[in-house]
Amino acid sequence: MTSQQMLQILISLMGGVAITIGFFKLIEKKRKAKLEEEAERLLESARRQADTERSEMLVAAKEAALSLKAESDEELVAGRKSQLQREQKLDRRDEQLQAQEDSLRKQQRGLESSQTRLAAQLKGLAEQREKLEGTLKEQTAVLEQASSMTREQAGEKLMEAMSRELEHERGSALLKHKKLLGEVVDAQAREMLLTAIQRYASVHTSESTTSTVDVPTDDMKGRIIGREGRNIRAFEKATGVDVIIDDTPGVVIVSGFDPVRREIARKALQKLIADGRIHPSKIEEVVGETGKQIEAFMMQKGREAADEVNAPGLHDRIIMMLGRLHFRTSYSQNVLRHSVEVAFVSGLIAEMLGMDGDLARRCGLLHDIGKAADHELEGGHPKIGADLLRRHGEGPEVVHAALGHHDEIVTEHPYTMLVATGDACSASRPGARRESLERYVKRMEELESIAARFDGVRQAFAISAGRELRVIVSSDLTTDEQAAAICQNIAKAFEAELTYPGEIKVTVVREARFTETAK
Repeated sequence: MTSQQMLQILISLMGGVAITIGFFKLIEKKRKAKLEEEAERLLESARRQADTERSEMLVAAKEAALSLKAESDEELVAGRKSQLQREQKLDRRDEQLQAQEDSLRKQQRGLESSQTRLAAQLKGLAEQREKLEGTLKEQTAVLEQASSMTREQAGEKLMEAMSRELEHERGSALLKHKKLLGEVVDAQAREMLLTAIQRYASVHTSESTTSTVDVPTDDMKGRIIGREGRNIRAFEKATGVDVIIDDTPGVVIVSGFDPVRREIARKALQKLIADGRIHPSKIEEVVGETGKQIEAFMMQKGREAADEVNAPGLHDRIIMMLGRLHFRTSYSQNVLRHSVEVAFVSGLIAEMLGMDGDLARRCGLLHDIGKAADHELEGGHPKIGADLLRRHGEGPEVVHAALGHHDEIVTEHPYTMLVATGDACSASRPGARRESLERYVKRMEELESIAARFDGVRQAFAISAGRELRVIVSSDLTTDEQAAAICQNIAKAFEAELTYPGEIKVTVVREARFTETAK
């Protein structure tokens, strides 16, 4: 290929490129013109839309302005109306104040005139008083001269006479009101207590303080003792009681302060005797099994007592303590049965008085709960029981009944008085408790010695096991009214100085006897 041909090809290529570039420029120019037309059209549409929205906003603003103006006009009218009402009220109040002021002025003028009259009357009274004092002095001098007594002596004589008269009237009033009140109160109280006690008639049971176990032969006693006493030592160590084996035929005595341990020991010893195999390991096994059985028995007894008096929701610890009371006695009276008695009597009295019978029965059932743990803790059973009940979620009435049923604190709840009454009824009924002869005689002597301290008392006799006191006063030294006062004072002295269940009836007898001998 020659250079001329190459030049022609090159020129042709350059011409084609130039044509192609011109073509593309033409297309780009048309495209640009089209885009400008589209942009102009969009701008025009945006202008029209903006004009439309501006017009709508102007219309909405005008409508809002009109609405605000209408609301402001209404508020202005309401404010003017309210202001007008307040002005009218103020005008009426001003009129009332003006009328009150006029009335006060009239009253002030009346008071001034009254003060003037009172001043004149006081002046006249002062003059009359001076005249009366002068007359009284003259009469006093005449009386002193006539009676040969000074004014102080006459006053003492008059006060002495008035004192005798007042004492006579006081004794008469005491006799009258005491008789009327005593008839009503005695009848109601007797009927209430008798009804409560008769409605609940329980069977009284008593437990002994020691337990006995029958043995078939005397050889069994030797097996209980064991070689060199190892069996009896193991038994006493496992149970915490004393086993007394003496010459009494067919009997082994189990002794201990804890009634629950004593019962465990008694049953365990019966099982060992029945089994015949008695050695330390067997003793520990039988005592352990018996202890679990007794615990289950105590839970059963506690639940039975709670169900019997309808006291639901008791803590398991409280139920266990109730069951322990089955093995506790007080003056030979079973404490658990005593608690059930107190619960029923308290509940019946509460229902008669319109109070909560269920709460009263709950208080009565738990009032002696401290006796189940008083040998383990320090303090009396009321405090121990109250602390125990408080820790296990019982209410304040139940806690206070346990703490105050012996009248050792100030009574804050009426249920405490009901429990104290039920406790006295259960403890003081015939056959419930036994007292030693020394304590009985001491109580009789205390009653008689307190009554003998009062002036005019000749003799005093305690009867009915200390439930009644008969006092004989001198008819020469006392009157009927003074005898009534002596009776009341003796009863108050008993209340202040003695602690006793139930009540003590005081009867004062005053009589005059005249004896002549015919010869």
